[in-house]
Formats: sequence, C-alpha cells, structure tokens
Amino acid sequence: MGEIINVTVWNEFRHEKIHEEVAKVYPDGIHNAIGNFLKKQPGLEIRTATLDEPEHGLTQEVLDNTDVLIWWGHMAHNEVKDEIVDRVYNRVLNGMGLIVLHSGHLSKIFRKLMGTGCNLKWREAGERERIWVVEPGHPIADGLGEYFEIPHTEMYGERFDIPRPDELVFISWFKGGEVFRSGCCFYRGKGKIFYFRPGHETFPIYYQSEVQRVIYNAVKWTAPVKGPEGHFGNVKPLEDI
Repeated sequence: MGEIINVTVWNEFRHEKIHEEVAKVYPDGIHNAIGNFLKKQPGLEIRTATLDEPEHGLTQEVLDNTDVLIWWGHMAHNEVKDEIVDRVYNRVLNGMGLIVLHSGHLSKIFRKLMGTGCNLKWREAGERERIWVVEPGHPIADGLGEYFEIPHTEMYGERFDIPRPDELVFISWFKGGEVFRSGCCFYRGKGKIFYFRPGHETFPIYYQSEVQRVIYNAVKWTAPVKGPEGHFGNVKPLEDI
C-alpha cells in the first residue's frame, strides 16, 4: 500500500449560508460534499478549511501537512488575505499539489500562479455540457469514457485568459455553442496544478460520479512525488576544471 495523501478541501462557505437554493443542493457546504466522497477513496486523509476560520483555516502548520489543496471560491476572492495567498503559493512551489475548481479561476492564488487575468465568458442558463477527453492516456482521465455529460450547468466559454496549459486533458462543449479548455494541467516549481471547470453552486455537479472520479484522479496526480532536491546558488564543480 502506498503512502497516505493528505488532502485539504478549502471552500469560502458563503453561498451555502446566505442563498437558500445553494443550501438545498449543498446543505453541509461544498467542501463537505467533496470531502465526503473523497473519504470513501483509498489512500486519502481528508480535512476541510473555510474562509471565515482563523487564517482561513490555512495555517502554516495545516499547509505543511497538506499534500494536495483543493480550492473552491466565488463571491469573496478579495477577502482572502494576501499573506495566506503567499503562504499557499510558496507551498505549491515547494511541491504541494493544487486543484482549482470552477469559479476559483478568479481566485488570488490561481491568478498569482498563472500570471494572467484568468477571465472568461460565462452564462447561467442551466444548459448541457459535454466534456471530451482529449488526452486519454493522462492519469486524470483514468476510468472515463471518450466523453461524459453534465445535464445542467453554467457555461464558461473561450477565450480563457490563462497561459497555455502544460497538458490539456478536457475540452468542454456547451449546448449554446461555446467551447472551453476545462481540464488544464500546469507545473510551477516542484508543484502541480490542475484546473477543473465543472462545479456551479446551484447544480448538484459534485455528486456526479464522473466529476468525482476526475477530482480523485487529480488528487493522485497532483500529489507530491519523491525526487532529488534542487540546489541553487554558487556550487563547487563536480569535476576538475
């Protein structure tokens, strides 16, 4: 049996408290909806954290003991303290995996790691989304078919203002006609980042088996792997000069 992957699921936990239609879909919060299905998977240890906890639940101790951080945010991106963003950023560069979900594309941490505005087109019409697997050999696509569908969702459309992904796993098509790069992998320092588009708060998307499978696969892919330590600065030569 492999080593345990320590996962922290972070959520603003605001919509669920003030919007009745969201509370009906995710009565215990999106973080617990995600955390609960991950707890059923082998090899994972799950904790949750939310915006209104001290230090947003992301103390240095918590992050130092997190292998993969899952991030869901929407209405309160600007309330995330810059010092916490820097703390997460440094952990990613030092090997912690980061999974950014849905509207987390405008989070401070994702924009800092991407170096772009990370904006996009959007529309709330409850339309159908077809998610195509365009890199079938990628570990994040393990166990999926050629495509899967989400019956009702919010549309995100190109252009998505991000750097070119290091690996593109999924492309979405929407009934209204738009397409979107919906499964994007990036490498930053020693860390791996996966952006996954589905997950609007008024639809039960995180209960869908294919979506859950992708998130579980992404946890395993973004988790740190053992490798040589990098050394920087002035060094002595290995050979005689």
